[in-house]
Formats: sequence, structure tokens, C-alpha cells
Amino acid sequence: MGHGHDHAAGSSNSAALTKALALTGSFLVAELVGAYVYNSLALLSDAAHMLTDALALAVAIVAIRVGRRPADRRRTWGYHRFEILAAAFNASLLFLVALYILYEAYQRFREPAEVGSLGMLTVAAFGLLVNWISMRLLAGGSESSLNVKGAYLEVWSDFLGSVAVIVGAAVIWATSWSWVDPVLGIGIALWVLPRTWTLLSEAIDVLLESVPRGIDLDAVEAAMRGTAGVRDVHDLHVWALTSGKVALSSHVIVETSLAREARLEDVLGTMLAEKFGITHVTVQAELAEAHGGVTTDNWGSQAVGHADG
Repeated sequence: MGHGHDHAAGSSNSAALTKALALTGSFLVAELVGAYVYNSLALLSDAAHMLTDALALAVAIVAIRVGRRPADRRRTWGYHRFEILAAAFNASLLFLVALYILYEAYQRFREPAEVGSLGMLTVAAFGLLVNWISMRLLAGGSESSLNVKGAYLEVWSDFLGSVAVIVGAAVIWATSWSWVDPVLGIGIALWVLPRTWTLLSEAIDVLLESVPRGIDLDAVEAAMRGTAGVRDVHDLHVWALTSGKVALSSHVIVETSLAREARLEDVLGTMLAEKFGITHVTVQAELAEAHGGVTTDNWGSQAVGHADG
């Protein structure tokens, strides 16, 4: 059930990323030409940033397509984690670009560069339009996928870069204040860095199999303990396979008199999916004997109807 939805979402994200890549790649060429014609270091720097956008979009597309590959005997979870690796790559790349912008701003304070401000303004205005369209294409997928979120942040930072170039070009044309350009560059870099760090931290959390953000492990355990027939819960683990795919495994001690037909694993799976969005549940039931001992039953298994397929 969840698998079909994820496949549809992946196809939608892939289409949006492909369109954004086509727009970005086309404008990258135009911006490089503009940088050469108008002798604009600002446009050249923005073109370099646009190149990282194109790389990020391409990596994101590859990640989605690789992630669709089915599980095999070696990779039993499939290739879902490739998306997280792509998000980590994009975040690292964006982090380096932001540091480069800071360095470039410092250099411009030392040696202001003269540029063709009107030509620079025209090219940047087209860049703004391209980035705005790309952002609209990626906005929906960025809420549910770290991979798309990384690409979205790349385009968003370049959108701000285009705004900065436009403002800077207009002010420089009107006042000849060349220091405006590096000040705007610093502002963009300082805006981008904390958001990039957040994305990288989220990707690292998934790779470390941390409890996903927004899920309270104590609340999950309490809800499981509160399920009829459950006496105790231990060896509880909750982690994310990738964006939107949360898994849980646990040993559950159940009442001795609980009938096999009660299918506790289905009850827990339904409850965990509805309350916490945990869609892949594996439980091992341990029957508590009247004298207080514990024996393990073989019927503990993956929650039927809530697996990732």
C-alpha cells in the first residue's frame, strides 16, 4: 500500500527535478556567456553556483532512480539509503559554495572589480526567473524528501544569489558603490549556512539510524504498552530507512492467554502507523507464563498491511 504511494511520489519528484535541471542547465550556458561579455565576476560566481545546482539536481535524479531498484539477496532493504547519501552530498556541496561566497566577498573588499552593471542586471533578472520556476517545481517534494530538499535549497540559495546580483547591479549602476556586492554576498552565505547544516544533520541522523525527528520514543513505547494484551516492551528500536519510511523492531511480552488469532502484530502495526507514521513494524512476541517465566513464540512478525513491500 505504502509502496505504491512512494513510487508515485518518486516519479513526481523525478519529473520535477528533470524539468528544473533542463532550465538550470540552459541558463548556466547563458550566464557563462554573459559573464564573459560583461566582464562580470559576480555573474561568473553565480554561474559557478548554478553549476552546483545542476550537479545537485542531477545527483538527486540519479538517487531517485537508483532508489527504485528492488531489494535483492545482498541489499535486503533495497537502495532507499542512496537518497540520503545524495542529500548529504548536496548539503556538503552547498556548504562549500557558501564558504566560497564568503571568501569571494572578502577578496572583493580588498580589490573591488568593475563590471558592466546593466548587462549584469539583465542576465541576473533572467536567472531569477529560472530559479523561481525551478523552486516552484521542487517546493512540493522538498517537504517529504531530504534528497529533493537538498536540491531545493541549492536552487533557493541561487535564487537569493540572483536577487543579490540584481540589487547589487542596480545600486552600483546608480551610485558606483562597489562595496555593495560583497556585502550582499556575505548576507546570502550567512543565510544559507545554517539551513545547509540542518539538512546535513538530518541526513547524518538517518545514516546513524537515529530516532527520526518528530517521533518521541517514550511516547511510542507508552502507546505499545497501553495496547490490550501487552505486558511489557523491550529491545525497542525506531529508525528511518529514508525520507518518509520509518521502521520499528521490538520484543513484546504478551499475556499468556492471548489467542494467536488476536494478531497483535497487526493491531500494533495499525496503531503505530496511525499515531506515529511508522510504516514498517516487526515485533517478536514473548508469552509470559503464569509463573512469571517467558517463552518466545514464533508468530511475531512484520505488521501485515504496513510493510514497504
